[in-house]
Amino acid sequence: MDITRGQLLRGTALAGLAVASTPTVASAQPNPVTTQPKRREVRFRGVTYGVNDGESPGTGWQARRMRADLKAIKERLHANTVAVLGDGVERLAATATEAAERGLTVFLQPRLGDVPEGEILEHLAETGRVAEQLRKDGARVHLSVGCEFWLFVPGIVPGEHALERVQNLLKGNFDPVHMQRELERFIGQSAGTARRVFKGPLTYGAAEGDEVDWKLFDLVSVNYYSYYARRGDYLRDLRTYQKHGKPVVVQEYGSCTFVGAPKEGGMAWYAVDYEQDPPRLRADVVRSEQVQADHITRMYDIFAEAGIHAATVYDFVSPDSPHNPDEPRYDYDAASYSIVKVQQEGENWRWEPKRAFHALAHRWRHAPA
Repeated sequence: MDITRGQLLRGTALAGLAVASTPTVASAQPNPVTTQPKRREVRFRGVTYGVNDGESPGTGWQARRMRADLKAIKERLHANTVAVLGDGVERLAATATEAAERGLTVFLQPRLGDVPEGEILEHLAETGRVAEQLRKDGARVHLSVGCEFWLFVPGIVPGEHALERVQNLLKGNFDPVHMQRELERFIGQSAGTARRVFKGPLTYGAAEGDEVDWKLFDLVSVNYYSYYARRGDYLRDLRTYQKHGKPVVVQEYGSCTFVGAPKEGGMAWYAVDYEQDPPRLRADVVRSEQVQADHITRMYDIFAEAGIHAATVYDFVSPDSPHNPDEPRYDYDAASYSIVKVQQEGENWRWEPKRAFHALAHRWRHAPA
């Protein structure tokens, strides 16, 4: 079963488990101007790109759209990196290969969940073979063995599927000692599986607060949605990942597209009430592309100052969260982390850049390749 982060968070309070935030609010910093002194850059900078099936045939992964999207990521966004996430080895392989051929550095992360461990490990092994062939062909490719296994892998937390496991976590219906022991066991198995087929840099996509034996990996990787009022608090927090003496990758960071969204971190998905039919945004939600853009560029500058090795914004596009400028209560893009907005045109759709896209493109246009 393929599970996108958006689909998961729509049905649960996952973000409350995996995301740390503080209630203190700080104003986002404005975009840098070209007259400022030259600043540090994150070496590998870009966006995540999902390859899962959509909620309808028209919103799922398509090779034609993928090629056009990666062209835009390279030539219009001026990214040098893309994190390819999802399941389906053929989709992962086609997307990673296209990205590599365009000169992008690739972080490849299979995300297969709610199936037996053996299937997850075999899916990882097949993805690892793809990554190894790309590496042998000269591509800059890194492999992540997966993401937040306590959620996606059956048996670590009770529950037949991810949504049920989240409910058990929220209700306290789990044994934390068993959870940590099983998490460590499966992370170790995954690292071993990947090492046998892939000889390049290896990592694991941890949630904030996860206890991981980073000696198994070459890179420390975290999905980072914390919010602090002060820049120094971010730098202090990020040092907890740097203490392992390995390059740190922020595999996900970002914000939804409404006033106050950065403070809500991963919880910002819940601007939409999915118990309504049709789902609708909370009455207090005020769309703001500028808030999203300011937060993302602020975080990028903080990562650069901290010496973060790689950082990819979550997410490039969310086809199942279309923009609706005429009916704000049904503007699902406001509760989306994507840096482009989806415009529906009958049964088809296209995307347009948000302000965050333009702000990042401005920031990265003259950065060293």
